[in-house]
Amino acid sequence: MVQSETSMEKYKNLSDFLKKFYIPSYVLSPEVELVAQTSSTPPESPILVFINSKSGGQLGAELILTYRTLLNDKQVFDLEVETPDKVLQRIYRNLERLKDDGFACKIRDKLKIIVAGGDGTAGWLLGVVSDLKLSNPPPIATVPLGTGNNLPFSFGWGKKNPGTDRSSVESFLDKVINAKEMKIDNWQILMRMKAPKQDSCDTSAPLKLPHSLHRAFPSDQENMEGYQTFRGGFWNYFSLGMDAQVSYAFHSQRKLHPEKFKNQLVNQSTYLKLSCTQGWFFASLFHPASQNIAQLAKVQICNKSGQWNDLHIPQSIRSIVCLNLPSFSGGLNPWGTPNPKKQRDRSLTAPFVDDGLIEIVGFRNAWHGLVLLAPNGHGTRLAQANRIRFEFKKGAAKHAYMRMDGEPWKQPLPLDDETAMVEISHHGQVNMLATHNCSSKSMYESSSTIQFSDDEDDSK
Repeated sequence: MVQSETSMEKYKNLSDFLKKFYIPSYVLSPEVELVAQTSSTPPESPILVFINSKSGGQLGAELILTYRTLLNDKQVFDLEVETPDKVLQRIYRNLERLKDDGFACKIRDKLKIIVAGGDGTAGWLLGVVSDLKLSNPPPIATVPLGTGNNLPFSFGWGKKNPGTDRSSVESFLDKVINAKEMKIDNWQILMRMKAPKQDSCDTSAPLKLPHSLHRAFPSDQENMEGYQTFRGGFWNYFSLGMDAQVSYAFHSQRKLHPEKFKNQLVNQSTYLKLSCTQGWFFASLFHPASQNIAQLAKVQICNKSGQWNDLHIPQSIRSIVCLNLPSFSGGLNPWGTPNPKKQRDRSLTAPFVDDGLIEIVGFRNAWHGLVLLAPNGHGTRLAQANRIRFEFKKGAAKHAYMRMDGEPWKQPLPLDDETAMVEISHHGQVNMLATHNCSSKSMYESSSTIQFSDDEDDSK
């Protein structure tokens, strides 16, 4: 058997560089008969490309066209057309069917993934790879196509929307083939609360949860009769409070008027304006003290030994961020790097991405957040933990604003129940691709590479 003339001709006409990434159709399409590969030499760095065509205005759609021009169009997937779980299940079933084919086996062993989109899209892909428990799961590189782009920035891929022309794509591929692999912690979120009564819900804004947060199966042991239980995961951060409120306002506006949000600079300017109109810069005047984190929820943390303790939250804190990566709000680092004295006195460490600990940081308002722009600036360091639990106080608020890896939502809270809670726990790791000068650090790297800051008191 032979491949189609079009496929063979395309492969022959590719540069030696692009052949390093090319995957033949017979490896990707289980419905076709076994055919002879185009080359006796397996690709050096075979890739699967997942792109959110709606990200970055028109950039996502343009990027799909460029990748499909340069590679086999069957190895480039539009996430608006096919979900990553179905694609990866299909391809890995095919690779299993071809387990006696040495060429296909070498592709499986060297396989990498590129995902292009916002942080929500990247987190979705990472979650799928984690959940599928693939044999020899591929490492993942992220292309920044969103507004914040914290995941790509953390691993050295930049935070600006990239070019979509041939030269830009080939430049990115060159970085991929030379990238290093790093582990990244996965964090599971469990949310349980009684369904609000219909007349108490805000019907003007129907509940739309992030991609990676879904209703638990009936067989899930965490389910409780009369309650809604949701499970999900995140890789960068979960936040609760006013920062999520501003993000929710931004996403709501973008959904109503998508034509106004096709430029990254315009998006960031709009976000800043909404921070003002939502009262984030003047929170003491516009934000009810009853919705400060300490009044809204009881917070507990658990260390690796399994012991739970109450976490003191200063009364002025209006936003709390549970952070896994050293990048938030477009590349800022809320945790910073505690100096040796802080490490000794409070057992604080640098924010490693693979140590099984999550950094918990608080903010009073947007002005407090602006300290991150200063050298050694950081938020209020509250704790590092293996697990954290928010138990919402009865009748404290009708709803709470939450955000997870760039995707915000307005969560209704039951007014007559004390069992509303969100719990975050460590849930394994996934392989990432990173440039050699990325800001993310591994706990296994030499301590000499970690720079300590001469920071101020966290209580301020």
